[in-house]
Amino acid sequence: MLNKIKDLAVDLTPRLIEIRRHFHAHPELSAQEYQTATYVAGVLSSCGLHVTESVGKTGVIGELKGNGKSTLHLAIRTDMDALPIQEATQLEYASRVSGVMHACGHDLHTTVGLGTAMILSQLKDSLPGDIRFIFQPAEEIAQGALWMVEDGVMKDISAIFGVHVFPSIPARCVGIRYGALTSAMDDLEIIIQGEAGHGARPHQAIDAIWISAQVITSLQQAISRMQNPLDPLVLTIGQINGGKAPNIIADQVKMIGTVRSLNPEVREKLPTWIKGIVEGICHTYGAKCQINYRHRLPSVQNDVELTKIIEKAALEALGEKQVISILEPSLGAEDFAVYLEHAHGTMFRLGVGKENHHNYPLHHPRFELDESSLTTGVVTMAYSAYKYFCHKSN
Repeated sequence: MLNKIKDLAVDLTPRLIEIRRHFHAHPELSAQEYQTATYVAGVLSSCGLHVTESVGKTGVIGELKGNGKSTLHLAIRTDMDALPIQEATQLEYASRVSGVMHACGHDLHTTVGLGTAMILSQLKDSLPGDIRFIFQPAEEIAQGALWMVEDGVMKDISAIFGVHVFPSIPARCVGIRYGALTSAMDDLEIIIQGEAGHGARPHQAIDAIWISAQVITSLQQAISRMQNPLDPLVLTIGQINGGKAPNIIADQVKMIGTVRSLNPEVREKLPTWIKGIVEGICHTYGAKCQINYRHRLPSVQNDVELTKIIEKAALEALGEKQVISILEPSLGAEDFAVYLEHAHGTMFRLGVGKENHHNYPLHHPRFELDESSLTTGVVTMAYSAYKYFCHKSN
């Protein structure tokens, strides 16, 4: 089976490069993936899959039926949306849409999903169970997975596989991690209500800007002094808005930020902990405050059994030197975690780093990837899917 998958992948590689470059040149923002979805649906239909469009707003699913020897139903998820970034790569197939770029590799993710479907559709008589290919919109705004789940894409699913590119891993390699792969992501809004006054007489006012500075400093210091350093925690205030003029003391400041954590127990306590610090500072200086804390995404926790299946498949398909153990989780977030609330699953990292080349990070306007990773991703995903059914039938 592995040899068949490899041979088909090699034959398909020129077509996969063509598909990926098409997506890269025609990126679409979150919840606007109309042309991408139409293209995806067309490829899936040409492979004989049963296709449903407009799932989760602009998502697509393709159903591949196996030989019926297994009742298991595996899902393979890839994402389709691009980012509001002006591309600066000067590539021949660079984005033709001003201010929009596939700077996170979703063009390659989508192509890996299609390539896997193209290969396994030709081998379906050897495939014991069914596979649902999920092409998801709006990952970058952390909404698409929820929309897809609300439309029932996880119904009857036994397990789910995902992939994400990683420029710090060389092309033709994959990265494997057991347990926490990404962090939880929560939204934080803090509103400080003071009292306006003349800039020359601060003692007659309650300076919301100065108090907000105390809040930011205290929160960062408190993380280092009050939280367990073995449980990673990041709190970033990315926006501050307040004040009307240089000589008027601001009566209100709004701060908006993100909170990242790995330990679920720590995460549950964070809203109360943050509220206590902010309220204490505001009480001291006579201000009022409002704290709005919103849980957005849980951490991606890779299932041990399923991760082992992908690791073994990658070792057989690529060789020991091409399979890298990821030692540390990322504090980035991934809405793949939403699917894991409905079925066990795992996500592997696909190396896309170019040899002897400066590899810019994800979300950078000069991000590029090595297209040889397409074959690696398709072979790994397709063979892992086959190994999943074999493992479960033993």
